[in-house]
Amino acid sequence: MKLTRKVVAMALASSMVFSLAACGGGSSSETTAAPASEATTAAEAQGSEAAAGDEKKAEAPAALDGEVSVFYYTYGDTYISSVRSALDAALDSAGIAYQDYDSNNSQTTQTEQVTTAIAKGTSLLIVNLVDSGSDDAAQNIIDQASAQNIPVIFFNRSVSEEVVSGYDKCVFVGTDYEMAGHMQGEMIGEYLMANYDTVDLNGDGVISYVMFKGQEGNAEAIARTQFGVEDADAVLTAGSKPALSFYDSSNTNLYLVDQDGAWSAAAANNYMQTILSQYSEANNNMVELVIANNDEMAIGAVTALQNAGYNLEDGSATVIPVFGVDATDAAKEAIGKGTMTGTIKQDAEGMANTISKITANFMGGADTFADVETENVVGTWRVNIPYATYTGE
Repeated sequence: MKLTRKVVAMALASSMVFSLAACGGGSSSETTAAPASEATTAAEAQGSEAAAGDEKKAEAPAALDGEVSVFYYTYGDTYISSVRSALDAALDSAGIAYQDYDSNNSQTTQTEQVTTAIAKGTSLLIVNLVDSGSDDAAQNIIDQASAQNIPVIFFNRSVSEEVVSGYDKCVFVGTDYEMAGHMQGEMIGEYLMANYDTVDLNGDGVISYVMFKGQEGNAEAIARTQFGVEDADAVLTAGSKPALSFYDSSNTNLYLVDQDGAWSAAAANNYMQTILSQYSEANNNMVELVIANNDEMAIGAVTALQNAGYNLEDGSATVIPVFGVDATDAAKEAIGKGTMTGTIKQDAEGMANTISKITANFMGGADTFADVETENVVGTWRVNIPYATYTGE
């Protein structure tokens, strides 16, 4: 299937070629996604791509008919970028033509993109929902898709069972998000029990911590914030140690949230720099533990700590333990260097491969969960991709 944008792109190929770009972390987003065979101009890449998407054409010898549309809440999220890269490869391998869209963390933009894709005749929607705080956005997308008998696969950002199960051609691929919080909390508790006196910098017998929450209203963020602390406390109290103490007694939330909902390194870095200007070893009130809902915020905190003389790569300085979630390449590298302590692996490749299998099943008329590991399937509406701890050992 040849598209107008592809014809234009081929005509420009002799002057400029862009390779498929991986997206960086923080709050910035990369909208270029055309492979080397689909050249485009820099203006197109940074202007129209967010609204029109990046057109792909798989080159597998036995392509499935139709084109699917893949909507990412933002290209700027490092973990989501790893899912995107893996999903592009999986869809290519399966012979499925696809078009990627960057919603740039705007639900309005994403909903408009979905409407446009349906009008263009898309065969299937794969949606990384922007607004997971309520059912309205997901229901709106399902209403549009079901009116045209188009299957929908939501992924990563939680959608309720009620909404997904209300349409027989809709499934959700994600994780048992509460498990990430439980696993992180247990990992933190065990680390502290093994290193308590070293971590307790002021020797008061209590570990002072800060929690970075990615987004208000997000089910994953809520669970990680709760269980990351609760389960660590359970390990500590079982070992006759006091529960963790939030560094700022005036903060009744017991967390700091990324106000932009972007789970960004920049937000955590800014918070941590402010904290370190008031809470320090010199003042005998240093934050002794950092817990983050994702690796981007963990890395942002590490950078601030390094700027203050902590967590240095050469091992010459005091290390404040920092824990995240996702096991991004940057986090694994930091753990290997000893500047970050641990994370929970959220399997981007496993998620992408499962989405690709279900897509092929819908398009080929097979059972929805054919070739999907049965132990990961929940009822008729969901697949959970397993987590794993990562400490570099």
